[in-house]
Amino acid sequence: MHPNNLHIEGYDFEKLTKSYPKLKDFVIDGKAGRPTISFSNPEAVKSLNAALLKAYYKVNYWDIPEGYLCPPIPGRADYLLAIEDILDTTTDLKASMIKGLDLGTGANLIYPLIGKGMLDWRFVGTEVDDVAIENAVNLIKKNKINPKDISVRKQEDSKHILEGILRKEDRFAFCICNPPFHKSAKEALASSQRKVRNLTGKRTKKPKLNFGGQSTELWCEGGELAFIHQLIEESKDFGDQVIWFTTLVSKSSNMGAVQKFLRGVKPAESHIIDMGQGQKKSRFVAWTFNKELKK
Repeated sequence: MHPNNLHIEGYDFEKLTKSYPKLKDFVIDGKAGRPTISFSNPEAVKSLNAALLKAYYKVNYWDIPEGYLCPPIPGRADYLLAIEDILDTTTDLKASMIKGLDLGTGANLIYPLIGKGMLDWRFVGTEVDDVAIENAVNLIKKNKINPKDISVRKQEDSKHILEGILRKEDRFAFCICNPPFHKSAKEALASSQRKVRNLTGKRTKKPKLNFGGQSTELWCEGGELAFIHQLIEESKDFGDQVIWFTTLVSKSSNMGAVQKFLRGVKPAESHIIDMGQGQKKSRFVAWTFNKELKK
């Protein structure tokens, strides 16, 4: 975990339940009597997220529609902190000058909310799903966030990622992305069933997961690799508007192909950044077409 991650010492349930009393209903005794929650309970996980966002990121209200992704906060914070490291070493941008593009922001709006609360960055989120957009806009309004600080744009053509979103006047320090993982709805369902079985030891035909997930969040034609390939190809047309392009790569086996895709667009720089939260290992790739960055 990144050394600046606010959750590096684990969850302070005393602080969290004081900030968000509803979480008390879900706190149980874990190993060695340490408080925890049941991570197979969707309501418990949602309450934990709401508590974390309120206690650490100045988000007084947070909710998502049933069935939408409920992402773990520490890992999302790690990704943003790693991007901060890249910006610190390659640019002279101050926090007030940094604006990020969150590709597929989801109903949870998690990266903009964390990035604004933790780093005072501004964000534009993109989304194809109308329900997700409605909820994200509601989060902005209920938390009284200035639309100049966080806003959401609809991607009208789901076949594109950057094209149709970026305007001529746009300038972003970075883009951030957690691409759809699976190649089909069937593959996504099978994965969800495995995760429920691992968490509860029970089989279920229609899993209701702690992290949820709509079709646009969980799968796309060709899966993660096809999505990243599309992003890399589109990025070469917007290299003067986005300093650093980044995306998570969930499957380590995809890294060879991703690096090959990058060589094809000839960026000025590219990097693979490894991350880890407990036993979970993750990574993202970052690339830029800007040849005048600090070395």
